Amino acid sequence: MTSSPYVLVLYYSRHSAVAEMARQVARGVALVAGVEARLRTVPAVSATTEQSEDEIPADGPLYCELDDLRHCAGLVLGSPTRFGNMAAPLKYFLDQTSGLWLSGAMIDKPAAVFTSTSSLHGGQESTLLSMMLPLLHHGMLVAGLPYSEEGLMGTESGGTPYGASHWAGQDNSRPVDERESALCRALGRRVARLAGRLA
Repeated sequence: MTSSPYVLVLYYSRHSAVAEMARQVARGVALVAGVEARLRTVPAVSATTEQSEDEIPADGPLYCELDDLRHCAGLVLGSPTRFGNMAAPLKYFLDQTSGLWLSGAMIDKPAAVFTSTSSLHGGQESTLLSMMLPLLHHGMLVAGLPYSEEGLMGTESGGTPYGASHWAGQDNSRPVDERESALCRALGRRVARLAGRLA
């Protein structure tokens, strides 16, 4: 385990946009001295809500373990939108964190959320708000994006005060643009600063 406090950037990605957003969030975390970023993902689940992937992913970040959550100084959670809510694999993982809730392991840690949608009005804000609910139940301190981030006032794609967001386009081929990337980095930087102050 690292000796420096770390912000856990935990996400599920289906078409790579959320994975790219997670990398940008991690870059933002890395801008804060004394705080590291730890990228983790979760496996896909089957229709019967069972893990449907190997124990170790073929590429990319490792799958998250409960100890990654237990020992983090902050958390940034990312998911694509599924009917205005987070994707099932991420929800499935969070549903297994009741032991952390019982022990109070996540209380007073800063947290934030990010998402990607196929359409501009595809539920970005409702997804972000729904992702905050388990964090609030864990007693975490939820941070959004303040309007001092100029990208919020000029965005024509993703970006909300509730968290970073991305518009992927109908076929999910639209890349994360520079304004969306900058807001992801700002979100990671903000949580890292809060984590550094609270650690």
